[in-house]
Amino acid sequence: MADPKNISIREARDDDADGLIKLIGDIFEDYQDCVLDLEKLDKELLSIDTYIKGLHGKFWVAELEGRIVGCIGFGYTEEDEIIELKRLYVAGDLRRSGLGSKLTQLVFWAAYDRFARAIDLWSDTRFEEAHAFYLAKGFEKLPETRRLCDPSNSTEFHFIKYLR
Repeated sequence: MADPKNISIREARDDDADGLIKLIGDIFEDYQDCVLDLEKLDKELLSIDTYIKGLHGKFWVAELEGRIVGCIGFGYTEEDEIIELKRLYVAGDLRRSGLGSKLTQLVFWAAYDRFARAIDLWSDTRFEEAHAFYLAKGFEKLPETRRLCDPSNSTEFHFIKYLR
C-alpha cells in the first residue's frame, strides 16, 4: 500500500482531467459493466473546476507522487440549504488508509461553513463498500433510487446526512 503520509490535497483544476479519468476509470473496472460516459454523464471530468464552480461548490484532488489517488467535491442542490457530495473516489491501493475520511471531512467543513442543513449524495447500487462508508459517516440511506439510463445501466441509492 502507498504511504498516505505523502499525499497532498489541493483544489482541483480543469487540467486534472486525465488524472481523474484514470482514477475513476480504474475503479470502475472493478465493477461489471461499469464504464465512464465522457460524452454525457461523466463529461464534467473534462473540466471539473469549471463544472463545480457552476454549482457554486468546490472540488479537491489528492495526489501522491504526481498521481491523482482520490477526489471529492460538492455543489449546491436545487433544494435550499442542502449541498450534494460529488464524486468521492479513492484509489484501490489507498482504501482504508483514512484518505476517504480526510476528503469527506472537507465537504463536512464546507457544509458547516455554509450553514447547510444537510448533505446528500447518490451512489451506484454496485458500490457496496462506499455505502458502508457513508453509513459509518452518519448518512442515512433513503428509500428512493434513480435510474440514469447510461451506458453502465446505473441505478443509484440516495443518501442524506442531516447537520441540524
